[in-house]
Amino acid sequence: MTMLLLLLLLFCSATADHGGAIFSVTDYGARGDGKCYDTRAIQKSIDACAKAGGGRVRFPAGGDYLTATVWLRTGVVLDVEPGARILGGTQQRDYPEDPARWYVVLAESVRRVGITGGGEINGQGEAFVVRRDPRKNVMVSWNATGLCRGDECRPRLVGFIDSADVVVADVTLNQPAYWCLHLVRCDNTAIRNVSIYGDFDSPNNDGIDIEDSNNTFITNCHIDTGDDAICPKSSTGPVVNLFVTDCWIRTKSSAIKLGSASWFDFRRLFFNNITIVDSHRGIGMQIRDGGKVRDVVFANIKISTRYYHPSWWGRAEPIYITACPRDQSSKSGSISDILFVNISAVSENGLFLAGSEGGLLRNLKFKNVSLTYRRCTTDPGDIYDYRPGCGEMVKHSTAGMMMEHISGLEMENVKMRWYHSHFKGWDNPIQIRPDTVDKLSFKDWESEIVSKKDREFDKC
Repeated sequence: MTMLLLLLLLFCSATADHGGAIFSVTDYGARGDGKCYDTRAIQKSIDACAKAGGGRVRFPAGGDYLTATVWLRTGVVLDVEPGARILGGTQQRDYPEDPARWYVVLAESVRRVGITGGGEINGQGEAFVVRRDPRKNVMVSWNATGLCRGDECRPRLVGFIDSADVVVADVTLNQPAYWCLHLVRCDNTAIRNVSIYGDFDSPNNDGIDIEDSNNTFITNCHIDTGDDAICPKSSTGPVVNLFVTDCWIRTKSSAIKLGSASWFDFRRLFFNNITIVDSHRGIGMQIRDGGKVRDVVFANIKISTRYYHPSWWGRAEPIYITACPRDQSSKSGSISDILFVNISAVSENGLFLAGSEGGLLRNLKFKNVSLTYRRCTTDPGDIYDYRPGCGEMVKHSTAGMMMEHISGLEMENVKMRWYHSHFKGWDNPIQIRPDTVDKLSFKDWESEIVSKKDREFDKC
């Protein structure tokens, strides 16, 4: 049985309909006026539904249901009707003492749970902006109490921890203060027809983070956010069997990013029919902690990238594959057996393929790839971005493809087109770091300079 067929069979089981009784939050006292907290009424509805053997907790249309953290129970699906909104509280007291459980909606150690219905969950992220900045907003940080450290102490929107048979479907997840949809050590999750909107200028508002979770299926999603859009991470265990298809993405960071949390393996990942628009980075891998990546396919993907302020990771690379130690105490990871097929990209920078001495990139294949290079911003673009760690920011001239520490790279039917630019060093097709790359194969590869300026590419 092929991997794709197996994934589709698992997807069908993950999308099984949740039946059972219906419990309306208004029957338990929810006002839905957006001013008074409905936390107690919502939690009572969830608990009653679970006690009855499972079913749906209904949020009637027209209501704004303000809440602190609410906890899903086994067998319970939140049914947020079109025109209904769950609003996350904006005060630290609205969330549990443990920062790891700062979510508006949280499910932990449960099964057969989900969120659906056509409505919206809104984290009121605007309330967490201390100062608006077109480069990158300055955000609230709840680290004064010592419960967490750094400038990322803000609540996530929706989380599933140590859970199984999860469905998130036909809902809008809007304005998270931090990460939007977070899976942690979950198994058999289906995410379909979900729209995610984060503030484009706010940091850390990731779209979907798949952490240590297996058998995850993401289809027909629209993600428009400031930070990484679809982001597998391996912090306490591997990420295996991730299937993503038919999605539209725009982000100021990386549209698809593996890492940078990467202590364990990533295996059998499949990305298909994805459109990436005006993003700072298209496809990315940041393996920094010793994990191994193998058996990954990127197919039928359209990418456009451009420069944004360098405070955001990324330098307009359509494809960015890196493996190097985060710091002196970190191990070298590895990346191998990666296929890129039927890829088209329009970008302000080239491909960045960089392993390290202890972590070579092996057996990369590019087939039917069209790369168009054109400038649309005034950014000088003379930097390689290794962050986090490694070489950090390194000066360079723009190459169509930069390669270092690679053993085994095959290109078949790869075409590069270069449009007029006044920037120096703009039309260098390939840059190879000497003595670190071997086993290269080029078949039907070409690079073409378009000398006449095409006004279609003047602006982003």
